Amino acid sequence: MSVDIEQCIQLLCDLIDQPSLSREEDKTAQILINFFTQLDIDVEKIGHNIIAKNRYWDEGKIILLLNSHHDTVKPAKTYTRDPYKSSIENGQLFGLGSNDAGGPLVTLIHLFLSYYDRKDLPFNILMVASAEEEISGKNGIALVLQTYTNIWAGIVGEPTLMEAAVAERGLMVVDGISEGISGHAARKEGVNALYKGIEAIGEIRKIDFDKKSDYLPDTQAIVTQIQSGTQHNVIPDHCSFVIDVRVNECYNNREVFEILQSNCSAQLTARSYRLNSSFLPLSHPLHRTIKSLGWKTYGSPTLSDQALMSFPTLKLGPGDSARSHTADEYIYVDEIIEGSKLYHLFLENLIKEMQHE
Repeated sequence: MSVDIEQCIQLLCDLIDQPSLSREEDKTAQILINFFTQLDIDVEKIGHNIIAKNRYWDEGKIILLLNSHHDTVKPAKTYTRDPYKSSIENGQLFGLGSNDAGGPLVTLIHLFLSYYDRKDLPFNILMVASAEEEISGKNGIALVLQTYTNIWAGIVGEPTLMEAAVAERGLMVVDGISEGISGHAARKEGVNALYKGIEAIGEIRKIDFDKKSDYLPDTQAIVTQIQSGTQHNVIPDHCSFVIDVRVNECYNNREVFEILQSNCSAQLTARSYRLNSSFLPLSHPLHRTIKSLGWKTYGSPTLSDQALMSFPTLKLGPGDSARSHTADEYIYVDEIIEGSKLYHLFLENLIKEMQHE
């Protein structure tokens, strides 16, 4: 299907002009439905997730997922321009969500459309514009994956400067509680839960996660919040704290939690184990294709929908992660155009790689 990249850039402008905070993506979902419908492409809607399949879908073939998101964070207070009004100035396309991840999204859509009519693909292509990515919501890509359970691999569109992110850091938030016995501070009665909490935090600081990654920083657990006490003359009987845990691909979240609990005297509870780290195996066709192209690989410190996918994935897209969530967000139009060319180059080489298997 022949669709100019300019049409997809206009789609990005239309998406920017419509607010789409996480859980409030209904209107941008409709914009995407209208875009595909005007091209006579059937779409499926699951929640606010928009799904399209290539014309010659074959139930006997494996599925390649192309995924990016159409929700945004709230605009920063320091915006100097209307975050919901797209504009192109000196080659920069401004607007909330332009870089994260509208640019990658419409570039992946352009890739999908270019291969929509291909009959000789070794895989089906599933295009998903997902919701709730910015909050890792249960009604985003996770909802789609309850229906499409047999995906072979995925390309996740995020701003990576078109460098190949083959690993991504996981996240886990853990609550800790230390219990004591209340009493009068003047008489030193009771058991001070605050002291016990501080002791537990000291235990956490000593934990060494010794498995090293070639792509990501060491796994770390950092206490970021603590709360205890009701008034100055009462020994606190309760101390709670929060641990921010960042996990490299050498561990999964449950494994890290067990290490934390076995080395800490406080009672720990993980809020969720969902957001695991990821790594694209060297032997996978996606990774072999990267190598054949000589592209730079790296590990991404930022979280994406990749964390919710249990199959091999590659994070790749136009734009710069450093611009994400910043005031006066923008993406260069040339980045989208060049990104489209590189996406096409990658997919063509992936097809060749699979034909040689």
